[in-house]
Amino acid sequence: MNDNEYLKRELDILYRTYNKDYLNTDPLMFVHRYSGKENREFAGLISASLAYGNVKQIFASIEQVLEPLGNSPVDYVRNFSVHRTVKLYRNFTHRFNNGRDIALLLYFLHQIYDRYPSLESFFIEGYNTGDATIEQGLTRFVTHILDLDCSPFYRDGVPGAAGVRFLLSSPSNGSACKRMNMFLRWMVRHDDGLDCGLWKNISASQLIIPLDSHTARICRYIGLTKRRNASWRMALEITENLRTLEPGDPTKYDFALSRLGILDVCVHKYKKDVCERCRLFNLCCLTANVR
Repeated sequence: MNDNEYLKRELDILYRTYNKDYLNTDPLMFVHRYSGKENREFAGLISASLAYGNVKQIFASIEQVLEPLGNSPVDYVRNFSVHRTVKLYRNFTHRFNNGRDIALLLYFLHQIYDRYPSLESFFIEGYNTGDATIEQGLTRFVTHILDLDCSPFYRDGVPGAAGVRFLLSSPSNGSACKRMNMFLRWMVRHDDGLDCGLWKNISASQLIIPLDSHTARICRYIGLTKRRNASWRMALEITENLRTLEPGDPTKYDFALSRLGILDVCVHKYKKDVCERCRLFNLCCLTANVR
C-alpha cells in the first residue's frame, strides 16, 4: 500500500465515523430543518454566511435570523418589506455584522427569487461547466449579488466597507472563502445524510475545500499543504491533493477533517493520550518523533 492509498484508507474511515450523527455540531443542521429546494438553499446561504466566530454564537445568530421567517423563508423574501425586515432585525448583532447587513442580504435574495426560480438558477448564470474549479463561478456569483439594487440601504452602491460584503466573501481578494465554499459543498455534493445534493447542474469535482483554521492546520499536519496561512491558494493546493484521492469528489472529507478540530480530537501540539487515539496518528507530523 503506497502513501496515497494509506491516506485514503484512513480518511475514508474518518468519513464513515463523522457521519450524520454529528450533524448537530455544524451549521448545516439548520438546512435540514427545511423542506423544498428553495427553502433549503436559502437557509444554507444564511447559515453559511454567518458561520464565523464561536460555535455557540454562530448557532444562536443563525437561529435569530431564520426563526422569525417561519417554515418557508423563501415565501417571506418573495413578499419582502424593507421596513418590516429592518425592524425585525434592528437588535441583531453577530461580531462584524448587524441587522442592516441581514436586511440587505434578504433584500438581495428577494430580488433573486423574484427573477429566478431558485438560487441555483442565479448561480448558473456565471458558471461554466468547463472550468477546472468553481473559482470563477463563485466570483461571479458574489459579484452579481452585490451588483443588485441596494438603494433602500445605500444610495450609491454597496460601500467597500459594508458589512454585507463580509457575509459574501469572494476568491477575487485571495480569501480562502471558507463559508461560501461550505455553502457550495452543502448544495452540490450528493446527499450522504449531511450534504444535500440540491444543485444538480454543478459538478462536485469542481468544488474547493472550505478552509478554516482547523482544516488548515490538520491538512498541514498530514502533508496536504506546505503553506502556513489559510488563503485561496492554500485551499486550491489542498483540494488538488485531495483530488488525487477522490477525483470526482475532492471535498468529501471536509466535514470529517473539521470535526477533528471542532471536537478537540486534534489539539495544537502532541499530547500522548489524545494523539494515540487519532486515525491520522501515523500520518501526522506532530507524532513523527514518537512513532
